[in-house]
Amino acid sequence: MPNFLRKHWYDYPILLVFSVAVLMNISLSLFHWQLAVFSFAVLLGSTYLAYHIHKRMESDVKKYISRLSHRVNRAGEEAITNFPVGILLYDQNETIQWANPYLLSYLPKEYIGKPISVLSGDLPEIIRNKETEHRLQLNEREHYVYERAEERLLYFFDMTETVETRHLYNDEQPVIAHILLDNYDDVTQGLEDQVTSRLRGGVLSQINQWANDYSIFLRSVADDRFIALLNYKTLQEIENNRFQIINDIREVTMKEKVALTLSIGIGSGEKTPRELGALAQSSLDLALGRGGDQVVIKERNGQVRFYGGKTNAVEKRTRVRARVISHALRDFVLESDQVIVMGHKTPDMDAIGAGIGVLKVAEVNEKDAYVVVDPSDVSPDVHKLMNEVEQHEYLWSRFLTPSESLEQLTRQTLLVIVDTHKPSLVIEPKLLERVHRVVVLDHHRRGEEFIDDPALVYMEPYASSASELVTELLEYQPNRVSMDALEATAMLAGMMVDTKNFSIRTGSRTFDAASFLKANGADTTAVQLLLKEDLDQYVQRSQLIQKAYIYKAGMAIARSEEDESFHQVLIAQAADTLLTMNGVKGAFVVSKLKDGRISISARSLGDVNVQVIMEQLGGGGHLTNAAMQLEDVSLHEAESRLKRAINDYLEGGNAG
Repeated sequence: MPNFLRKHWYDYPILLVFSVAVLMNISLSLFHWQLAVFSFAVLLGSTYLAYHIHKRMESDVKKYISRLSHRVNRAGEEAITNFPVGILLYDQNETIQWANPYLLSYLPKEYIGKPISVLSGDLPEIIRNKETEHRLQLNEREHYVYERAEERLLYFFDMTETVETRHLYNDEQPVIAHILLDNYDDVTQGLEDQVTSRLRGGVLSQINQWANDYSIFLRSVADDRFIALLNYKTLQEIENNRFQIINDIREVTMKEKVALTLSIGIGSGEKTPRELGALAQSSLDLALGRGGDQVVIKERNGQVRFYGGKTNAVEKRTRVRARVISHALRDFVLESDQVIVMGHKTPDMDAIGAGIGVLKVAEVNEKDAYVVVDPSDVSPDVHKLMNEVEQHEYLWSRFLTPSESLEQLTRQTLLVIVDTHKPSLVIEPKLLERVHRVVVLDHHRRGEEFIDDPALVYMEPYASSASELVTELLEYQPNRVSMDALEATAMLAGMMVDTKNFSIRTGSRTFDAASFLKANGADTTAVQLLLKEDLDQYVQRSQLIQKAYIYKAGMAIARSEEDESFHQVLIAQAADTLLTMNGVKGAFVVSKLKDGRISISARSLGDVNVQVIMEQLGGGGHLTNAAMQLEDVSLHEAESRLKRAINDYLEGGNAG
């Protein structure tokens, strides 16, 4: 209760008596006039007394309100002058009119009357921005700035400690890394014990020195595997160095004339060690799927970063994995009632050849199989092969259109994806949604996008082509394989196209697979006939190459005109041809496709990792062979983006 009310507590009974007197006077006037007169006198006295009580209470209320207003005003003045929040008033010309003492401690008094830009060049933009909250660095301290546009008022809240605490929290976030020596068992299998010991000692010395330099907790869990614990700040420092340890290990092993490289999978951003470990293992799997010799960093928000990948995947000397995958594929085929094979959109010779190979795997296991092909969307170099297939009654009956394949589906259908692993690139995405079991057979380096929950994955970036992979799987089928000449020729053509007639990405196993196909009826002369090109196509390719120029460090770029459009295959062929020129280390051809999209084909001989460059633009592929497509951009903008990606690659020291 306010003091003035407690002070006049005795006035309330008097008011009550006054009220009772009024009622009594009214009642007695009806029965006894003498008592009514006496009562009236009492009433007059009570009225006088009540009036004075009211005046006294009114005076005390005014005094109470006056004292309260004074205290509130003093509190407001105290808050404005001494509260640790900056307050600034400016006029319609964005000139500083007034600042409270707290803010004046940051800026000289002569700033009053000056434009607000003298305080910070960002303030004018903050005022014009419709948002009410902004961040601003003032006097080397972080502030949140709140604007009240109607009053032309700015509040400055010093959040330096909060920001520093947040940074400290982020810097101390735990990170787990799985480290693997690629192909350690294969590389050391034929080496003498002394060489193996010296090689391992040199590698361990480099890795331990790297861990000591960055205060990383490192433990060996196997001869070729390590686990590392670090924090996010250390990870950023290592990223700034672009994981030089990858190059250091490569240099150490090259002295021993062995192809031993390092792959690292890193998990970051998760809250529990279990989740971090799973993320790190997933990153390592992705690094190995891309050929090894690189670092993959995955964060909880889905962001993936790549470093390294400068070398081609090393061909495995043993075929144990091929035999195991072949038997596993046979088991899946036997458990299914039919097999449907699907490659990527606009299938090339390799996708068709690999599809025919999977048909043979199903055939030797006495299961029906079909290849999905859209006749209206095939590469020009595939038309001749498809014409030959149409003349082959049995083989043509095994080809389905996308709509026919959807009608053919059953609950026990096995779907085999060849020559791609990206859901966005398959011919008919609805097949992926409706089929319960999917097998992926691909020779490309694994990208961030991948088919969900496949039953079996066989990805070997060392392989020249998908046709080579499928040929090896055919060799290890328990039942004897009997191939038609056209079937073997189609698979051999796929290998020859992807290796440019066995000139690039060709290992001993590539020739072994080609030998197997030759022994089963493949006709090399027929392959050359299938790969012949038209004169018009040759002239168009020459027109593209004519526009080429050297951009930087042996990077050649050719760009078509805005009113020109070419097929994807022709663009790729132009990049291949451009690579044969003297002084060209990387070839890039930018052109518009028939559907209006912009295509970029990239090629190299291994000195330049064109896959990393294309991945910056949203594409992918191999170290020496990559591509991507852009939508809703002009050729000039596509060329500018390509140049920025090349600049980033070159500035990164070719580390990817």
